[in-house]
Amino acid sequence: MNLSLLRSFILLLAALAPFAAAAPLHAQICAHPAPGAAVSDPPELRSANGSLKLELHFRSETSADGQQIFCYVYNGVAQSPTLRLHPGDELTLTLFNDAAPPASASSAAMAHSHSAMPASPSDCTPDNAMTSFSTNLHFHGLTIPPVCHQDEVLHTVIQPRGPSFEYKFRLPEDALPGLYWYHPHVHGFTNAQVLGGASGAIIVEGLEQRSPLVAGLPQRVLIVRDQNLLHPDAEPVASPGMPPPRVIRDAEGDILNTGTDGGKPAKDLSLNYVPVAFPEYTPANVAVTPGKTHFWRLLNASAITYLDLQLLVDNRPQLLGVVAMDGAPLRPNPQTHQAILWMSHILLPPAGRAEFLIKALPEGVKASFITRNVDTGPAGENDPTRPLATLLVRADAPAAASAAPTALPATEHSPPPERPWLGSVAPAHERKLYFTEEPSNPSDPNSPTKFFITVEGQTPKLFDPSSGAPDIVVQQGDVEDWIIENRTRELHAFHIHQTHFLLIEWNTIPIDEPMLRDTINVGYWDGHSPQYPSVKLRIDFRDPNIIGTFVYHCHLLEHEDGGMMGTIRVVPPASHP
Repeated sequence: MNLSLLRSFILLLAALAPFAAAAPLHAQICAHPAPGAAVSDPPELRSANGSLKLELHFRSETSADGQQIFCYVYNGVAQSPTLRLHPGDELTLTLFNDAAPPASASSAAMAHSHSAMPASPSDCTPDNAMTSFSTNLHFHGLTIPPVCHQDEVLHTVIQPRGPSFEYKFRLPEDALPGLYWYHPHVHGFTNAQVLGGASGAIIVEGLEQRSPLVAGLPQRVLIVRDQNLLHPDAEPVASPGMPPPRVIRDAEGDILNTGTDGGKPAKDLSLNYVPVAFPEYTPANVAVTPGKTHFWRLLNASAITYLDLQLLVDNRPQLLGVVAMDGAPLRPNPQTHQAILWMSHILLPPAGRAEFLIKALPEGVKASFITRNVDTGPAGENDPTRPLATLLVRADAPAAASAAPTALPATEHSPPPERPWLGSVAPAHERKLYFTEEPSNPSDPNSPTKFFITVEGQTPKLFDPSSGAPDIVVQQGDVEDWIIENRTRELHAFHIHQTHFLLIEWNTIPIDEPMLRDTINVGYWDGHSPQYPSVKLRIDFRDPNIIGTFVYHCHLLEHEDGGMMGTIRVVPPASHP
């Protein structure tokens, strides 16, 4: 057997052992650990000989507290495995939709699900009988074609208990090494499925070639997810000498930002499925070997929750050494030639990823990993300060599941030449887009909200998946500057599929960032300033793999499902007007 394949098989068996021991026939596969449990890395599947083939089953279950939860299952027991690929590798992923309505659902609803099956498993045109248990997959951040069986989300719908669907694509040879992820992307139902837990990590190997500082370090893959409150009726905890903040909900039922750094959160969080639930906020436990620098790869897979990550040692903030954001390694500093940025905290919108170093800690030190309060605006959800994990720094800590490879000499397996740095390329066009919201019933401000993202000069409209006309047409090979304005009273997170961008201005102030992103926070409007908050992004359309039609949207998935999404068509150079 190939040694790489054998190693992957042994690692997978080790990862599956606790699941297999605890999962009798008909047990809940998507069940989550108890609060305060030790954090285990997700099971890993590694490519071998240039390919990775697997079957994933999309499952739905009802938790003990009555919530609808979702997960991806591999080999009958493993939840949401991390897929590890190299540039140039081929991924073949067969997805089965085993989701089903709860037992309490009517037989008519079940029949409706079955009637919705497409005529052929290769058909990427859905019929109109889609249900809340229809699904598909988006490979977030990867630069792969937006076509059927690769990364097409506009028309690909896999129906419950219908035929399986095969995704098959090859990563580009120049794929950026780093952390990516997969999740469902069926318009109207994405929020519920991601909020229910349907997400997993993808790692494109080779970061140690771009960032030698990570070579050989023990690494962890950490996924923060949000979920509906486990204790929705619990009262907010009062601060000393202060009454608890009032609980006020928006039109969608989410708890509004209190502006106090406290109160009941809109959603609970979990770390690798270990819940950190309001009001006790019992943190998860992460065992850390003392005296060693550690490499953490963290994904914010939340549906609507912002994170502002910070490591506290003896209640004092520690610097975190960021080496990659959103799957893109940092550009080396021209003075030091090091590709690292030391930060006291890391703000991640939903879908954001950060890969960072944690300096060596002495044994027995008091250390905690938290998310700080995020001011989401008067119309935003409440994201108070809360713990995520207690770091148990001890000599008997279990060894990390994997380590970053030792950097190879530059002459071996060196990546293809990079394109010119995005910041040095003159844009071919500049566009302005803006976020707006309005109640669905203008006479009732408490009616459900309609969410819009509009190209300036066009009429605001809700996203229509049946529309064949793109909102924007771009020529492949170009670079464009997009100004994204926020004309609402809450934060939004702009995301575009298939490519990365460079932040070049924040509220019209020039920015010189050493990293690319695929998701960016846009600040909220205060309601009276003549200038709206904005970001200017230099967006990269140079890669020929992205020819086709795909989407951009707010990655607060409630907003995306509510209409805050548009389409862009990238055309070959010769066909552009």
